[in-house]
Amino acid sequence: MIVAELKPYSEIRSFLDGMKCVLVAGCGGCTSLCHSGGLREAQFVAAKLRSETGMKVKSITIERQCEDEFVAELGQVVSGVDAVLSLGCGAGVQLIAEKYENLRVYPGLNTRFVGTSHDRGIFIERCRSCGNCSLGSTAGICPLVRCAKGLQNGPCGGSENGMCETGEGRECAWCLIISRMKEQGRLHELDALTEPVLWSGQVPGRYEWGIGIK
Repeated sequence: MIVAELKPYSEIRSFLDGMKCVLVAGCGGCTSLCHSGGLREAQFVAAKLRSETGMKVKSITIERQCEDEFVAELGQVVSGVDAVLSLGCGAGVQLIAEKYENLRVYPGLNTRFVGTSHDRGIFIERCRSCGNCSLGSTAGICPLVRCAKGLQNGPCGGSENGMCETGEGRECAWCLIISRMKEQGRLHELDALTEPVLWSGQVPGRYEWGIGIK
């Protein structure tokens, strides 16, 4: 899931300075699950803005801000609105801005990473959306994210007792990978060279029915 956090309130206020009517748009998808942009958060932000600014503030929470059919629901409530404060991820902000070009659309959240939930309110980064997933060759552990140095072809030699030299209780990703590959009888697969991620070659793309289109 995409993990995001609420922007500082002072930054949100700066976006909306001079506005008379604002719509706070929550998202029932990822940002709802990470407790930063769902129904409760949208209502809270709207109430705070309403009480502290005197402006007219409406709120709505749609199923997902990253899909056309749900973003279309905003059309029922944007009449007379000067701006939309999106509590969706960066993709949601951009889709709303694309569909309602005459409106100012501001992000209410900072999108952080793609992660997993490990406890209530605790989310850990697990994916950097590199566009070239190699989890199949590392036993489902991503060294790009979980190794402090992002090493793709084995450990650096600085780990001790399975812990990363950076400290702070961080496990060595490559110790985890090697251990799991050994348990699965696949250590020999680590002899294959993994090419570095070519970040400079990435371009915005589309994905249609299972066919990746750059």
